[in-house]
Amino acid sequence: MSNSDNLAPRSAPMQKRALQRRQKILEVTALLLEEVGLDDLTTILVAKRADISVGTLYHYFPNKHAILFALGEQWLEEVKVALAELEEFKVESLSLKRFVDMSVERIYAAYTARQGLLPLVRAMYGVPQLKELDSTYNQLIISAMARLFERLEVAERPAELARLGRAYHEVSHAMLLLVVNQGKADSLKTLNDLKYLTLCLLERAKSQF
Repeated sequence: MSNSDNLAPRSAPMQKRALQRRQKILEVTALLLEEVGLDDLTTILVAKRADISVGTLYHYFPNKHAILFALGEQWLEEVKVALAELEEFKVESLSLKRFVDMSVERIYAAYTARQGLLPLVRAMYGVPQLKELDSTYNQLIISAMARLFERLEVAERPAELARLGRAYHEVSHAMLLLVVNQGKADSLKTLNDLKYLTLCLLERAKSQF
């Protein structure tokens, strides 16, 4: 990996002021992703909006992709929290419909909490330096949902549970990104469509169990 591709931070900030500056860089980058998109995002633009010098920015991140990688890591942590909350819940006591409503809403909250998510996810998928994040995210969702589906007695065989987890992930990821990009009225319709499709998937699988 060349120096230009290095994603490791220049330093690990420990002091409160340094941590705040690092977080500001990330927040500014998220806003700029929404405003200008991935292609026009530059470290010069981020530094200017964050009201710091480019040299100061490079003290924290060596390049644009390193900032995006840190943003992606933050989002994955938010997703992990959402999944942990679902797995801690006594899902065995829920109907499939109630589970679907709860799980879709919780994962949806993780999507809407992150500004600039759509271009960030596109970067995770399309930028080689960020592919690791995309793979990690996919496995997080698939594995967690497979475990939840097993507890709901939707299926038993590991291969079938993994298949259902992947099907859920592929459908929900695409539709939740669509929801994030829609107006309020359309987003509500799409969210309900996702719940309906998820419920159909689980009810069909359970009927064959």
